[in-house]
Amino acid sequence: MATELHAVVGINWGDEGKGRMIDYLAQKADMVIRYQGGNNAGHTVINERGTFKLRLVPSGIFSGRTVNILGPGAVIDVERLAEEIGELEALGVDTSRLFVSDRATVCFPFHRDQDGWEEDRLADASFGSTRRGIAPVYGDRFLKKAIQVGELFDADHLRNRLKPIVEWKNLTHRGLYPDAPEICLEQTLQWALEYGRRLRDRVRDVTDLTSAAVAAGDRHIIFEAQLGALRDILHGIFPFTTSSSTLAGYAPVGGGLPGHSLSRVTGVLKAFSTCVGEGPFVTEEYGAWADELRAASGEYGVNTGRPRRIGHFDAVASRYGAQVQGATQLAVTKLDSLSGLPELRICVGYDVDGVVTDRFPMTHLLERATPVYESMPGWDADITGVRHFADLPDTAAAYVRRIEELVGTPIRYVSVGPERHQLIDLG
Repeated sequence: MATELHAVVGINWGDEGKGRMIDYLAQKADMVIRYQGGNNAGHTVINERGTFKLRLVPSGIFSGRTVNILGPGAVIDVERLAEEIGELEALGVDTSRLFVSDRATVCFPFHRDQDGWEEDRLADASFGSTRRGIAPVYGDRFLKKAIQVGELFDADHLRNRLKPIVEWKNLTHRGLYPDAPEICLEQTLQWALEYGRRLRDRVRDVTDLTSAAVAAGDRHIIFEAQLGALRDILHGIFPFTTSSSTLAGYAPVGGGLPGHSLSRVTGVLKAFSTCVGEGPFVTEEYGAWADELRAASGEYGVNTGRPRRIGHFDAVASRYGAQVQGATQLAVTKLDSLSGLPELRICVGYDVDGVVTDRFPMTHLLERATPVYESMPGWDADITGVRHFADLPDTAAAYVRRIEELVGTPIRYVSVGPERHQLIDLG
């Protein structure tokens, strides 16, 4: 039986519940691979062990049988990764099956600093960065001025590689951020060597690991995305995007299996819309409705604690997200959060300068768009104990089916609570 390559990705702006879905799916997975991003966005996982806020560690870490990998497409703040591993181990989580690609890019403290300085310089025109250094380190990677994880173990080599990078950084910083302190080469070198030492036993040529799994056959490999389709560097709401590709099509490349094709793509989206960060968000609501739903559903950023922006379900954005992700099936999360609302709205079109469209336009047009809604009745029942779709209230089932119809992709899973078992599998 052939190995299954399965990407679990976000359909919207991120924060869709990918971590809870991967935690569920990883119980039968052999590998979970983070293929892009860094510690700038987190995944919340709630299971029998407790509640966990993961930042870099893949969400399959709680399955004792699953190998977890940070792939070559990821950027690794090795200090923060070492801290996260320590936190998990202190809570009794086995991290011995966690590995890091030697070709992943190191995110240095000067990347974090630069990220914050640039946001401060931009002031009201900032991009809403989490200030974790992600844009600067991906920029350096493409400028060929970055360090790979596998280079952290040879002090002489690393000093020779870091010296021109630090010189270049200091030169640029003097012009852009005149009050910024100089980067010290020796301090940066010692930081890299120390945290490299802590992670050395985990660093691998992960393509060897993943290729062996594919060759063995009858394996299930999950690729884990960070953020969602609308934050993709090429197809998202540029420039209010992340700095890497969040799309399933990039998963084999960023995950260490270039040249291989995906078998399945599960697109995750919420039963309503949320957004952290800047950029157009057409269905955004303010006031009591948004405040109450945010509080009831716990919509706050994992890393920043920022309140997530709240809106009605956006079928236009979700259809586009499913399209660019190549989603073969959907998982709808937090349906239970809508219980008690008498009316539910679904955005079925955008009015842009007096013209209604059901297509997802470029960012400058999104900024002028207003939503066109249709309404559906809500439900009062507590659905957190429901495990079969037929047992949902008729209005809840109709709402799910309408989402499926508008997005144009079959719904496989419906989450009715944050715990691993609070899930309806439509098979």
